[in-house]
Amino acid sequence: MEPDTVAPVEVAADGEVMASVEEGTTDTLIIADISQDDAYLTLPLGEAASLPAWR
Repeated sequence: MEPDTVAPVEVAADGEVMASVEEGTTDTLIIADISQDDAYLTLPLGEAASLPAWR
């Protein structure tokens, strides 16, 4: 039986990641790797995990 694992990926050691909140009708959290083109994700702020939730 093979283990159910995620394949390893290469991660850039020199990536620069930033986060921002865009205010509007729905506040949106934006996380972006500014060292890469089109490397970002967005989600409604209410769905984002808080730091204490990640601990």
